[in-house]
Amino acid sequence: MAWLLGPALVAGVAYLDPGNVAANMTAGARYGYLLVWVVVLGNTMAWLIQYLSAKLGVVTGQSLPELLGRRIRNRWGRRAYWLQAELVAMATDVAEVLGGAVALNLLFGVPLVWGGLITGAVSLALLVLQSTRGAKTFEFVIIGLLVIIAVGFAVGVFVAPPDGGSVLSGLVPRFEDAGSVLLTASILGATVMPHAIYAHSALARDRFSPQPMAPLGDGSLREGGVSVSRILRATKWDVTIALFVAGSVNLAILLLAAANLPGVPGTDSLEGAHAAIAQGLGAVIATLFAVGLLASGLASTSVGAYAGAEIMHGLLRVRVPLIARRLFTLLPALVILAIGFDPTLALVLSQVVLSFGIPFALVPLVWLTAQRRTLGDHRNRIWTTIAGSAAAAFLIALNSILLWLVATGA
Repeated sequence: MAWLLGPALVAGVAYLDPGNVAANMTAGARYGYLLVWVVVLGNTMAWLIQYLSAKLGVVTGQSLPELLGRRIRNRWGRRAYWLQAELVAMATDVAEVLGGAVALNLLFGVPLVWGGLITGAVSLALLVLQSTRGAKTFEFVIIGLLVIIAVGFAVGVFVAPPDGGSVLSGLVPRFEDAGSVLLTASILGATVMPHAIYAHSALARDRFSPQPMAPLGDGSLREGGVSVSRILRATKWDVTIALFVAGSVNLAILLLAAANLPGVPGTDSLEGAHAAIAQGLGAVIATLFAVGLLASGLASTSVGAYAGAEIMHGLLRVRVPLIARRLFTLLPALVILAIGFDPTLALVLSQVVLSFGIPFALVPLVWLTAQRRTLGDHRNRIWTTIAGSAAAAFLIALNSILLWLVATGA
């Protein structure tokens, strides 16, 4: 069954992008252990969401954007849906390119704009690798970067472990002020990422269903004589492993900041956190942190660009050359770097944008996977649909509260 694993680990990189680092680091440094429960809750919701996305791709042989492109018959409705999904994908790209640029600056002193260009160029090379060498080679490279990310971000927790009682107290859901609500939306936006929902269905399609196929029963076979049911069982393990790794690393980032950075000036920025880690835990741990940030930016921007291309193809039924699309989506990040806007603040705000995009991906996903005409015998059970609907309702409510807080200046 091991050879069936891989797509979720690639999609799981989206849960370890620089936006996650900025959101979790800021939350830990500013509020200590207060928002531990948010990381745990987000990871729990992410497991269900990513499994549903992968199941959709495996059973139908189509990605979520492709299915929506066929179901949304109104041309302007389809274009409007594409526009919001594209803006969310570009917000994702901003976070990932900024993170890579900051990491290159911390490690080698590369100017931020040049660091952004280098990050974009590497992501383009990885996309070319995916299109020329296939899904398995792409998975192998991304999983290698995932290992580097995990080591780089998690090692500091073992050097300076958090207080166990404080960690347990952080599991109690609560807020402190409007800033904690903003960071909650940011953490959830960085955890349950819309582009990961779109991408995972496409990654599963590319690996297991090269051609669009009708819904199949349990006895139907895929290439290599493997049944759909067996692939879905392997997919549950794939998603479990990927989200366990991602959730553990995200929690480690928050706990590292909560245990070592509260009250330290400047720790609400990646550069300041890196300097504080170097001063408090040593240059080796700080360097590993920067290496993890770099691997995070390079891997996640590749997956994000893959998702953006799939969104455009599925909803508009057009494909733009990789180089042209990569240059266009790089522009917002490069502009932010060029004008000197705070990269860490831009990272956190980009995750809030992602949080607002979640319902537009999650509601259709739950709706489609609950339908017999879409998934046949593999449609959701009633409790799965209820859980997915509850997750969507919670995220929509959180975003509504956030809008109210911003509007009232609370």
